[in-house]
Amino acid sequence: MSGFSATSSNQSALQKHVAFFDRNKDGVIYPWETFQGCRAIGLGIGLSTLAAVLINMGLSRKTRPGKFPNLLFPIEVQNIVNCKHTSDCGVYDAEGNFDPAKFEEMFHKHSHANANPLTTDELSGMLKANRIHKDYHGWIGSWVEWKIFFYVCKDKNGLLQKETIRACYTGDLFEQMEQERACEKKRN
Repeated sequence: MSGFSATSSNQSALQKHVAFFDRNKDGVIYPWETFQGCRAIGLGIGLSTLAAVLINMGLSRKTRPGKFPNLLFPIEVQNIVNCKHTSDCGVYDAEGNFDPAKFEEMFHKHSHANANPLTTDELSGMLKANRIHKDYHGWIGSWVEWKIFFYVCKDKNGLLQKETIRACYTGDLFEQMEQERACEKKRN
């Protein structure tokens, strides 16, 4: 146990974003919890399994500085800011807090066809514009995050809405998605 409550009111936006996957709220996310969280938001078994393996293997070590590697690949929510990568939009600051000005700047620079949503072409343009020279790790990280996010959260018109993106950054989106899915199941 990390001593960090996943329900702490002083969490950064980035911590809130990932805390959804801490299904037992102990401050540590194991691959099975990542899998459960992915399933809760509607991802299939295959994508949920792949996401759980890649996310936990990729982030665990960075969130556990100075600790011996753990073959269960736990992610410590309190240290998730250590996983911020380069070639991103800069909407999370160095401490993992949401920066509203950077968020608005992202749309001012990249949302051209419509006022608020991003099209797939605008998203691709944004990813390209944010690339730092020879930062292949950052390029891949951004591309994977955004492409999966777009795939999962685009609307029926194939657009990624501004409020959906904001909710993702502030840590509210996954809870909303899980609740919507639960309501849908009850109706059916």
